[in-house]
Amino acid sequence: LFIGLDTHKTFTEVAYIEDQRGAKSTHLGKILSNKAAFKKLARQLQSKYPDATLHFVYEAGPCGYWIYRFLTSLNHCCYVIAPSLIPKKPGDKIKTDKRDALKLAKLLKSEDLTSIYVPEPEDEAVRDLSRARETGMKDLKDAKYQLKALLLRNNINSKIKDNWSLQHLRWLAELVLPHPCQQIVLQEAVLTINERLKRLKRLDNELTHQVKNWRFYPVVKAIQALRGVRLLVATGVIAELGDLSRFDHPRKLMSYLGLVPSEHSSGDKRHLGAITKCGNSRARRLLVEGAHSYKHNANISKE
Repeated sequence: LFIGLDTHKTFTEVAYIEDQRGAKSTHLGKILSNKAAFKKLARQLQSKYPDATLHFVYEAGPCGYWIYRFLTSLNHCCYVIAPSLIPKKPGDKIKTDKRDALKLAKLLKSEDLTSIYVPEPEDEAVRDLSRARETGMKDLKDAKYQLKALLLRNNINSKIKDNWSLQHLRWLAELVLPHPCQQIVLQEAVLTINERLKRLKRLDNELTHQVKNWRFYPVVKAIQALRGVRLLVATGVIAELGDLSRFDHPRKLMSYLGLVPSEHSSGDKRHLGAITKCGNSRARRLLVEGAHSYKHNANISKE
């Protein structure tokens, strides 16, 4: 029995189709998006079709993987599908929750869906921490850009070459702008930068501590032998990729990262274009950042 789930924050649309030739998809209705409702749904379907194996499917989205983990804990099959990998007819212009659930059930039966890799809870937690650290760095840069723009608008230039050093921060704290309103903006900007610097330092310390207790820490340690790859890049790449043993060939890993050339060939003509840029964009960006180090001569690390 193939069950399609169109998941949302508060409710889930359910449809199913039997594993028989010529069977039609059946719309079951809405259920609440909580564990009790899913457990009741699985029990009802199992009692109605006692000899059937339940196969659930839903799209990956903001609701995460808790539905997958809960259904698999009940010994049912569950698949998570990337929305970009779902086949779509060119003329299909109507989209509703009911149609999405019916479509998922039908496509799962015809084996036209490709499931994605679901990380273990511990791996997902480390990935969240790694992404939080990256977000902290982005927020810090944004705050610095805003402060620099304020100084540029007022034609204020610093003679200190080392930006954001302790000397530069002291100069900012002593700076006086012509209007009291602008002075308030300056003080708030400096305060925001100091707070985000402390936040980034906390995240760095926590990430360094948590990674050492992670099951993939030996892999993180091993890939730091590559030039341009230190703890942050290594942790980010492995947290995004998960278990590397699921790729049975390096080409599949490169394809997952979108680092293989696109191709448009026909007959005797073969044309290779730019890289596809499909798959995980963060892991690809981290690897490209690290690869830039190979433009320069190798240096011996102090560590």
